[in-house]
Amino acid sequence: MDIPALQARLRQFSADRNWAPYQTPKNLAMAMIVEAGELVEIFQWMTPEQSQQAGQDPEIQQHLADEIADVLIYLVQIADHTGVDLQQAVEQKIGKNALKYPAS
Repeated sequence: MDIPALQARLRQFSADRNWAPYQTPKNLAMAMIVEAGELVEIFQWMTPEQSQQAGQDPEIQQHLADEIADVLIYLVQIADHTGVDLQQAVEQKIGKNALKYPAS
């Protein structure tokens, strides 16, 4: 996935709809949490075993894909609006986690 290209596409999408004034980091973070809640809602009353099988149902898988995409879109936009390089941030965080949680 080309994150900078996705960010540019999302910037244009927002600009075409005059959404830019509303897409502050605060508002984007709040919207992302709403979408994350919708993702959690899919699994809310499933057993752990059912949740592991959820992707095998085409209807549930599509619903999951939509909600995961919504969360990712908002996350990518937050990074764009705050100047965070996602690839660099992820690499650094994986390195920090490897030090914090070494493999046995």
